Amino acid sequence: MPNTTAADNTAVIVISSHVVRGSVGNRAAVFALETLGHPVWAVPTVILPWHTGHGPAGRIVPEVQQFKQLMEDMERAPWLGEVGAVLTGYLGNAEQAKAAAKLIKAIKARNPQTLYLCDPVIGDREGLYVPEATAAAIRDELLPLADIATPNRFELAWLSGVSPENNEKLMEAALDLGPSRMLVTSSFGMLNGSTGNLLVTDGHAYMAEHRHVEGPTNGMGDLTAALFLARILDGMTDEKALQTTTASVFEIMVRAAKRGADELMLEADAASLSSPMAMVQMRQLMHPGKNLRA
Repeated sequence: MPNTTAADNTAVIVISSHVVRGSVGNRAAVFALETLGHPVWAVPTVILPWHTGHGPAGRIVPEVQQFKQLMEDMERAPWLGEVGAVLTGYLGNAEQAKAAAKLIKAIKARNPQTLYLCDPVIGDREGLYVPEATAAAIRDELLPLADIATPNRFELAWLSGVSPENNEKLMEAALDLGPSRMLVTSSFGMLNGSTGNLLVTDGHAYMAEHRHVEGPTNGMGDLTAALFLARILDGMTDEKALQTTTASVFEIMVRAAKRGADELMLEADAASLSSPMAMVQMRQLMHPGKNLRA
């Protein structure tokens, strides 16, 4: 059953990609947020038939002026007071980052308590898969506004300009980037055959670790960002939000792998979003700032 809390009426604006088939981008984030009780204003940055990892695919990207006009219309929306959070993910071009930043500033000016989560979807271990201008715009226009950011470790390396070789260096790079909560996915596992999510705040560092699973991975970052944001909106502590988010994504990935699916199957596994049963290893790590103060 969907989670029911006092925060259920908090709407979230999600600005990301849309696929016709699959569970990535807005398709993953919107389903997760709505399942957990949050109305969503969904803005497509690009429309694709499927994730390009499945093969070549054409794309429809809104014209720059049209996208800018849409953002400006939303600034004037009479229902803007409903919005308690904004999530940005994959962008179609650099100009979209500037337009989204303007909207986020307008919303925060009206309600400073509004949370903004920046999921900097720019690349993976093989390098950038967006133009460098788009990646730079996300770094320069959006990250400085973020309360939460959810890069994978390869994105963190590009954004920070360093190449962290262990979790301590990941934490240092995350702190240098600025958002008060940095959730680094695909961090270095501390057990053989494992991977984890590393959350760094101003005063704490937590790791949620699970075994590596061979299965569909497209959309895991989008899902992680949406679930973590929903947990924070619902009043969970950082540690609990990290634990439940990681457990949900791990459980859904395992179920999809067992079925031999080529996509995460969120509709079939909706219960895993709100009440995951999977166990993940939680650790509290030494915070780099405490090392510096020692």
